[in-house]
Amino acid sequence: MNDNLRKLFEQRASVWEQMKAIDAAAPDGILDAEQRENWDKAEKDLQGLSDNVERLQRAGAIGADLERVDRSGVIVLDAPEERHTAEAVYEDAFTQWTRWGNSGLTVEQRGLMQSRASALPQEARAAGTTSGSAGGFLIPQGFRDVLIETLKYYGGVRDNVTTIQTSSGNLLPWPKLDDTANVGAILAENTAMGTTDLTIGQTQLQAFMYTSNIVLVSLQLLQDAIIDVNQLVPRKLGERLGRIQNRHFTVGTGTTQPWGIGTAPVTGATGVGSATPTETTSVSYNSLINLIHSVDVAYRARAGGAAKFMMNDLTLASVRQLKDLYGHPLWQPTLQAGVPDNLLGYGVITNNDLPVMAVSAKSILFGDFRAGYVIRDVLGIQALRLEERYADWLQVGFLAFMRSDGVVQDPGAYKAYVNAAT
Repeated sequence: MNDNLRKLFEQRASVWEQMKAIDAAAPDGILDAEQRENWDKAEKDLQGLSDNVERLQRAGAIGADLERVDRSGVIVLDAPEERHTAEAVYEDAFTQWTRWGNSGLTVEQRGLMQSRASALPQEARAAGTTSGSAGGFLIPQGFRDVLIETLKYYGGVRDNVTTIQTSSGNLLPWPKLDDTANVGAILAENTAMGTTDLTIGQTQLQAFMYTSNIVLVSLQLLQDAIIDVNQLVPRKLGERLGRIQNRHFTVGTGTTQPWGIGTAPVTGATGVGSATPTETTSVSYNSLINLIHSVDVAYRARAGGAAKFMMNDLTLASVRQLKDLYGHPLWQPTLQAGVPDNLLGYGVITNNDLPVMAVSAKSILFGDFRAGYVIRDVLGIQALRLEERYADWLQVGFLAFMRSDGVVQDPGAYKAYVNAAT
């Protein structure tokens, strides 16, 4: 842990102790005006420190991910200090193409990039689905790491569910098995054992074409050697792809887009309409407990803390103010690195594409999302560089496109809290 992160943890722990002291001074759980003012100030400080902790942890995670780039196809060179992978050679060619276009490539570099594009599997489907026909080049691994990391950051779903990659975009049958109703039996002597068939359902994973739309970059910026175009361009492309994909992976309709994880989840708990106040735009401690226990313990007890909450940030702001029956805050900020903040012992995923709490809204999800939802990506994120189209503005257009789909694979792995109707 670096010194800055350690200091933030110490400061946050100190603020949290202050908040607990304020809470302890009001044993009946009711704060007077001065205590409320002190509590609100401390909570604001705590949130600011938490945001900084998350930022530093996220930066560290991104750095660690980029250090683990897969470098396959090693080429043995005489000079050990040279970069000696085929991927590194391709990245150099891609960077040249990004800055200068096709005219900036050597014959060898152009041949290398074209060979990568033509190596993509050709699908026996309707015309227009084959790769490389539009002049796009495959994004190299290092460039792709930045783009995918941005997809995760601007999401909430992709980084917390099962993700698979396929080499083509043909329809992929995906099995769904629920064997929970079947049990074993005691076998009597000299008695044949019974049989119970497995009932395996099936869904289809498609490959919807996603595009970032066009990102315009000035020619001067591309020619500036100080600017790292392999950070700037993919981050902008990734932000756009990340926003639209997370929306569809959350509330997609399942027809011309993926089926979202929150589109039609199984209801695990419903807000109480007769409560004071009614749970039309809120959630209570009891309702959260009911939601947790609506998910089978087999999903909650898995190693690695797989079960988590997922909610909109505005919903989280409301939940963080809740207290249990003894007046203790439900939200527990972490006091050590590597241990996330938790709600009733479970991690929380912020996903702003889930609805905020409102009448009959399915506003909070809870469960094992990796078991419950799967995303399918077709290998080969591609990029296009548009030179002549914006030449009179001295700008170059970039766009990325990728093919993805998502479906619920185990609806029992997670459940939803639904706000009261009245």
